[in-house]
Amino acid sequence: MSLSTKLLRVLVVGCGNMGSSHAIAYKTLDGFEICGIVSTGNSKVVLNERLGGGYALFDDYTTALAETKPDAVCISTYPDTHESFAIQAFEQGCHVFIEKPIADTVEGAKRVVAAAEKAGKKLVVGYILRHHPSWEKFVEVAREMGKPLVMRMNLNQQSHGMMWTVHRNLMKSLSPIVDCGVHYIDVMCQMTRSKPIQVNAIGARLTNDIPAGNYNYGQLQIRFDDGSVGWYEAGWGPMMSETAFFVKDVIGPNGCVSIVAKNAGASGKSDNVDSHTKTESLRVHRAALDANDQFVEADTWIDMQDEPDHQELCNREQRYFLKAIQENLDLTDHMQDAVSSLQIAFACDESVRTGQPVLL
Repeated sequence: MSLSTKLLRVLVVGCGNMGSSHAIAYKTLDGFEICGIVSTGNSKVVLNERLGGGYALFDDYTTALAETKPDAVCISTYPDTHESFAIQAFEQGCHVFIEKPIADTVEGAKRVVAAAEKAGKKLVVGYILRHHPSWEKFVEVAREMGKPLVMRMNLNQQSHGMMWTVHRNLMKSLSPIVDCGVHYIDVMCQMTRSKPIQVNAIGARLTNDIPAGNYNYGQLQIRFDDGSVGWYEAGWGPMMSETAFFVKDVIGPNGCVSIVAKNAGASGKSDNVDSHTKTESLRVHRAALDANDQFVEADTWIDMQDEPDHQELCNREQRYFLKAIQENLDLTDHMQDAVSSLQIAFACDESVRTGQPVLL
């Protein structure tokens, strides 16, 4: 039986927000079959029930890999396990879908890519915005604004309850500007198609609930070879302001384009994952002036009809994963972009810790 008709047997590793969403995708989409679920705590039991029950449950990843012999592994654990889990999967001849970041070091990310290439297996990284039609449109319109571009983006989250627990756990190994920033650095690189040459960043530790060496607020700045500049800001925690938590704005010589998320921007939704990808509308402003220095065109609105929620975006990511395997897609650029955005994010982290700009 050919791969295209055989169900892809997937081992689901990590059952938090992202892992659960990917598991639901595997359960509901044609072409996949879950062969086991792995987590260190009770989350696998909860997910198993949510999926209707009957799946093999494991506490230990290595044991699960040996016993289930999957075709593919979906890794949605905390970042400090990503490298070792992915490399083990490739050594066992599996394809890998991995949540970003690929690893918790740049060197580790390169080792994961090398392992994928050595095994001749597919590595797809969870850059969820690449599968969102509104963000694809945002990148497309931004490119019409000329060069250089000024890119202004943030995602501050007034996290509490379960989300604050998730954020505290993430900050055991990463800062917010690395964990979240890789998405928006990737978007900026797509918009400019130019080489980043320098980063500068600042950060502040606003709580004793996180490790002494980390910070829960950060802001990074990137200079590109073509003169473009961009900044990204991310803060996590119950003390964060929601006044301007969602800024997605790009300015160029020809005008500007902004994501205006009227509903997602409503009070109290900054730590709701569904609101993080909702774009709702793009506002496009053209800079052209007439003889009296008045605008030639009124601002236009692009209301996005295809507005997938978080689950549908995960479904689209998994359809892409299946397509990459079945059609043997060349993922060289996909993997290199994931390493590059992580490299830039860690350079920003270094800048926060040293207080100095970092040349790339």
